[in-house]
Amino acid sequence: MQVQLRHNPSFTVARCVLAPGEPLRVEGGAMIAMSAGVTLSAKSEGGVMAGLKRSVLGGGSFFVTTYTAPQQGGWVDIAGVLPGDPVSIDVTPERPFFLRRGSWIANSHGVQVDTQWGGMANLFGGEGGFGFRASGQGEALVSIYGAVDIMDLEAGEQVTIDTGHVVAYDLSMQFKMRRAVEGRSIQSMKSGEGWVFDFFGPGRVLLQSRNPEAFAQWVGEVAPGQAPREGLGGVGGMAGGLGGMFGR
Repeated sequence: MQVQLRHNPSFTVARCVLAPGEPLRVEGGAMIAMSAGVTLSAKSEGGVMAGLKRSVLGGGSFFVTTYTAPQQGGWVDIAGVLPGDPVSIDVTPERPFFLRRGSWIANSHGVQVDTQWGGMANLFGGEGGFGFRASGQGEALVSIYGAVDIMDLEAGEQVTIDTGHVVAYDLSMQFKMRRAVEGRSIQSMKSGEGWVFDFFGPGRVLLQSRNPEAFAQWVGEVAPGQAPREGLGGVGGMAGGLGGMFGR
């Protein structure tokens, strides 16, 4: 599979160019268009329980659609819900990634994407605790709200990132969650920053320049009769918080 990005930076479309007979797994509702002859089938991969885990815990859809190219090859255009830059992540057996809840939109054949517990830090950091684990060999595409920043940290290097801006990270990395102002809840609230992640290299972290939870809260405050909802957990949880403005 080859990924070609168009209409970036704000409303990027990812065209996944497929070899003859090559399959592509796509999140429900992420497909925009496809070339002639591409076939598709939708099912709850792994059974009912796996589908429920994917939708309820991982922020994805219950059904996953597989697009298969015809003998002459083909393409599928995909995009996320919010305006931004879909990004392709190179996944290898030695380098699996944790994907933020609701961020996964597609993956190539050879990559397995499964619901995974991200730890207590993700739970209390507003990410819902669960996300997706991308493993195997190939590419995984994630939805970015805004622009993407990719940080490759060297051994011993550290970076602090607001929890709402983390999209994906190398599973071999060490990290911890803390208040923005350590040990001082009032100061954290005064600063407007709640919780942050400290990531320690070596490893790769992907961030988004906009925070979907902050946007959902803002919409809830300015939209008449719409109360902000807590713990939206990324793009997958935005539909309820935005009062039907958009959803999966």
